[in-house]
Amino acid sequence: MTATTISTAGDEELLSILLGTCIPKPTHRALAAALVKSAGGVAALSRASPRELAMVTGVGAARAARIAAAFELGRRATTSAPRRTLIANADDVYRIIWPRVAGLVQEVFFAIGLDIRNGLIDVVEVGLGSVHAVDVHPREVFRPLLRMAAAAGVLVHNHPTGDPTPSHADIELTRRLRTVGDVIGIPIIDHVVVGAGKFRSIAEWMGTEL
Repeated sequence: MTATTISTAGDEELLSILLGTCIPKPTHRALAAALVKSAGGVAALSRASPRELAMVTGVGAARAARIAAAFELGRRATTSAPRRTLIANADDVYRIIWPRVAGLVQEVFFAIGLDIRNGLIDVVEVGLGSVHAVDVHPREVFRPLLRMAAAAGVLVHNHPTGDPTPSHADIELTRRLRTVGDVIGIPIIDHVVVGAGKFRSIAEWMGTEL
């Protein structure tokens, strides 16, 4: 049975798949019909415990567990919204990046894409450098942001020395990338420098001068 036919199958046919194989046999269809009838409908059947399901002749413990698990997955799919990571400040950025750079002996540069509500879309490594510096070009930074249709971006890189104090080169690079971002419509809202257990926001470091 294909995905298309599954989406158009009736309740008893879907249940018969859980009871048997992807090509339901007449015995499976009959058992499915008996299950639905005994429960008083599919809605009531979805609330039945594995023990109650197993009491129907021909079901058994294994099939009962399979049916109960399928209904539970359906409930979770309709009642659980996916958790969305929000980037509200530099501290949020640090928590995301620190596990990826802890212990590294070379600088790594990341571009973080955000949606219109500052929700995290993706984190992409765009540059790998030495212990003292990492050189990135605007095209390496903005190419992934454009691909993910980001509404805004955050820049991040680490200082293996442990001191997150932004260098003059860090500040100049940030200014240059912010200018490019303003031109193409993906504003760079911050550049976070990550050190050993601490970080610095260049936007806060420079204030309105950034």
